[in-house]
Amino acid sequence: MALATSQAIWRSGGGDQTRTAVCGSMAMVAPFYIANTAATSNVVVSSASGAPALILPAGAVVTDVVITTAPGGNCAANVGFTPLISVGPGQTTTLGTNVPAAFLSAANVAARTSVTVGGTGGGASLGNVANATNLVVVTAAQGSAGANAGAVTGLIKYYVADPLAGQQNV
Repeated sequence: MALATSQAIWRSGGGDQTRTAVCGSMAMVAPFYIANTAATSNVVVSSASGAPALILPAGAVVTDVVITTAPGGNCAANVGFTPLISVGPGQTTTLGTNVPAAFLSAANVAARTSVTVGGTGGGASLGNVANATNLVVVTAAQGSAGANAGAVTGLIKYYVADPLAGQQNV
């Protein structure tokens, strides 16, 4: 199967030839892996050795965090982000201020589950633009004192906020 990558913000008017319908944003899913929920670290894209950090685009709106493989026991996690500033060739990348519980706040990750906007364990940035101008690296930390350590895999569902608020641009 062929692979394609785009740097565009994906939007669709659903085939409305009159160009009257409001365009909707496309949802995307990124896999993630947290090696140890009791340690503070960057979240990576897989359990493979040397896997890269999970970095979301500017304007990302995380709507769901799905735990697909859980460690069991008393395991809670915070999942947040740190903005990356001045990213690109010839730039010196710096880190912004970490928002440690942006997506998950002391969420129970001991079993397969899905945390959605307004759900138990959801962080304050779940459903909101994480950072409108900077890429963000996803981070993890222990969710509550005494919570067990464990490896977690899952999916982050997100879309990129539409700067045109659904209006046609051509």
